[in-house]
Amino acid sequence: MHLAYPAVLASLLFCTGLYGVLARRNAILVLMSVELMLNAVNLNLVAFDVWLRDALHSGQALTLFTIAIAAAEIGIGLAIVLAVYRNRGTSDIDKLRDSAEPHDPDDDPHDPSDATATAATPATAADEKAEATA
Repeated sequence: MHLAYPAVLASLLFCTGLYGVLARRNAILVLMSVELMLNAVNLNLVAFDVWLRDALHSGQALTLFTIAIAAAEIGIGLAIVLAVYRNRGTSDIDKLRDSAEPHDPDDDPHDPSDATATAATPATAADEKAEATA
């Protein structure tokens, strides 16, 4: 068998997964698209291992490693998606991005160049009592 057949199939799988990652809005479909991309890489690893006739079968060993990493990735990814769905009620990526807490750089209390942050610290009860007795 020629190397072109699995290489073309792997490139089609990878492009389909890339399209799914870029175009889909559901987090579970994005995870499935990432799995398609990883399977395309696995197909290339095995095809090139057979084509090069490697005695150590390093392509197949890397494929097993990639499958183990993909299994861990999908487990953690689904756990995160389920936790987000329970908290927010949706797994739509655009809605999750829009509901993120906005960061205002003017309200940073740890910024040393901001003089209003140190001047506006509230007085403690002991300071108020000392001022009242003086």
